[in-house]
Amino acid sequence: MDTRELVSKYLPLIRKNWLPLSLGILGMIFFAYGLIGLFEANKPSAGNIVFEANSASSSQQEAKKISVDIEGSVVSPGVYELPLDSRIQDAFVVAGGLSAQADRKFVAKNINLAIKLTDGAKIYVPNIGEAVVETALPSGSTQGVSVSALININTASESELDGLPGIGPVTAQKIIGGRQYNSISELKDKKVVSAKVFDQIKDKITAY
Repeated sequence: MDTRELVSKYLPLIRKNWLPLSLGILGMIFFAYGLIGLFEANKPSAGNIVFEANSASSSQQEAKKISVDIEGSVVSPGVYELPLDSRIQDAFVVAGGLSAQADRKFVAKNINLAIKLTDGAKIYVPNIGEAVVETALPSGSTQGVSVSALININTASESELDGLPGIGPVTAQKIIGGRQYNSISELKDKKVVSAKVFDQIKDKITAY
């Protein structure tokens, strides 16, 4: 049977059923495209998965670390990185513990070793015989820790400054108004206090 006979035989049938045949062909085409799209969507993209996993892992590691400055009478003063949930006792451990000159009575009375540290916390341990201002930390404190045996002239309140020898409310306000100080000698250099008063308080203050 040649081509002409085939056409003459099936053409009337095609003309009679052209709509169902057309819809069927279109349906098969859409079905094929749908399968192709499904396979492409489920195809793994190794590069993107690896990148996102590395980024999340890096962020989590950074979030679990804090930096703490421990100074004064410890074996190895300095800034240390500690796990997020570290406590003051952990800071003493990484700093090598208290030195032989450390005022252990002051530490026992004023520093709560169980307090959780926060990023940027500073701990200062005085030497035996060093002039100190004893300010005990709250036993349940979870706020930023700043333990110092000396009055920090950059952060002290008016009442704390007023408690220093030769410093009254007016001079305390002058000290606050002159902040920030790079060193305690700037109190005298800027004429915030007299040389006589400075000699009285220089062993009781710090600046950082």
